[in-house]
Amino acid sequence: MDYAEDPTHREIREAVRAMCKAFPDEYWMQHDDSHEFPWEFYDAVKDAGWLGLTIPEEYGGGGLGVTEAALVEYEIAASGAGMGGCSAVHIGIFGFHPVIEHGSESLKRRFLPQAVSGELHVSFAVTEPDAGTDTTNISTTAREVDGGWLVSGKKVWITKAQEAQRMLLLARTSPRDPAAKKTAGLTLFFAPMDREHVHIREIPKMGRNAVDTNELFIDDLFVADEDVVGEVGHGFRTILGGLNAERVISANAALGIGRAALRRGVEYAKQREVFGRPIGQNQGISFQLADAAIRLDAAEQVVHKAAWLVDRGLPCGREANAAKFLCAEAGFLAADVALQVHGGFGYGKEFHVERYFREARLMRIAPISQEMVLNYTAEHVLGLPRSY
Repeated sequence: MDYAEDPTHREIREAVRAMCKAFPDEYWMQHDDSHEFPWEFYDAVKDAGWLGLTIPEEYGGGGLGVTEAALVEYEIAASGAGMGGCSAVHIGIFGFHPVIEHGSESLKRRFLPQAVSGELHVSFAVTEPDAGTDTTNISTTAREVDGGWLVSGKKVWITKAQEAQRMLLLARTSPRDPAAKKTAGLTLFFAPMDREHVHIREIPKMGRNAVDTNELFIDDLFVADEDVVGEVGHGFRTILGGLNAERVISANAALGIGRAALRRGVEYAKQREVFGRPIGQNQGISFQLADAAIRLDAAEQVVHKAAWLVDRGLPCGREANAAKFLCAEAGFLAADVALQVHGGFGYGKEFHVERYFREARLMRIAPISQEMVLNYTAEHVLGLPRSY
């Protein structure tokens, strides 16, 4: 790894920071309160050309890697936009990986240019109420019919379903065979979000309210054969390739929230005077902030290494999972410290740290829980028996 600053990366950081200045904390507080999708921000990201950043140039995209996508999401989160900003544009920036890697040429030609232009909104529909992280145990089924498939089932925690025209939908196309691999028989579809066959119900939640999260109830949704992504029956493998990259990008978003929170905490500690002096002069305050800064710095080194490995196609499961774990913990600690430094004002909305706190907490759950990261590390790094 070369620790010298890459000129392209510096340009990306500066450009994203400049764009985000038009969307201060007050904008995100307003959208968090109103539960309205941040269309102005989405359009700014689209107009700046960040959508399709990782889509190959032949389809109109930027042709860049995970490192660059992670930088964009880091700067968005660090601006104060947090996960409201990142989730509004995440799939446009990176989420088309399964289509890029496994989709037919026809599928790519039909949809990737629309993703780059920002016309196409997509959801990722994998998780189910009764399966959770146990993806191989999903019960949504697709039965073959003339010209395609009819899909029925339930999905949960589906981001942007209210806006989406399509979804990357994982369904079972053949029954589970006890003698076969658990991952066999799953197929990934680039399915239409047909409101006549997909009922969408928004889930009230603690944070990230600028972007909707939903339950889907799917009843005989038709998906054409040409909208299958990869091979029928091998959908789990199709989605697996992008998981390490997604963890790296999500880790950077968590890191960005932590940086935004730390910035607010430090500013407040310098300005707030109690007992005749700034509270930041007290080690009870300054040590907490310094500790949060060190933990953010340490997590950042791991996530940089993980991104470097991903972009070079090198084994990176250990590093990507560790990066997600460390950045989520460091980001949440920084948000918690910032809230504590603000005292009672931190619990109010005026100083914005309560929103950072709520959104940083999410990153210890998604896109994979801290406990599942520990399961992975125990089994695949330490060689301990599988526990689940």
